[in-house]
Amino acid sequence: MKFLALLCLGMVGFAFGAENDMGLSMVISYSIGGAVIGLGIAALGGAIGMGHAAAATISGTARNPGISGKLLGTMFIALALIEAQVIYTLVLALVAVYANPFLPSGAILAM
Repeated sequence: MKFLALLCLGMVGFAFGAENDMGLSMVISYSIGGAVIGLGIAALGGAIGMGHAAAATISGTARNPGISGKLLGTMFIALALIEAQVIYTLVLALVAVYANPFLPSGAILAM
């Protein structure tokens, strides 16, 4: 833990020693980092949710095979809703990377 703190403090010099571009490179790098981390968390949560939905459907089918059709249809609807949330996160990540709303309007053309 001390090594990580020392490494982060050591990088501060590189961050402040860069050219002064009004902090645009920091905003861009934070936007890309946030997009990658956010998309990773959303994909992880979606995968866990899909796993739980499939496990519950298999368990319900094993207990009562007569309602497997209803359970399967409900599971597909749940999987579609879970995947939609991950796709929404992907769209927001693409907006944060390519059409960054945090940059000044003139800075996009200057890059």
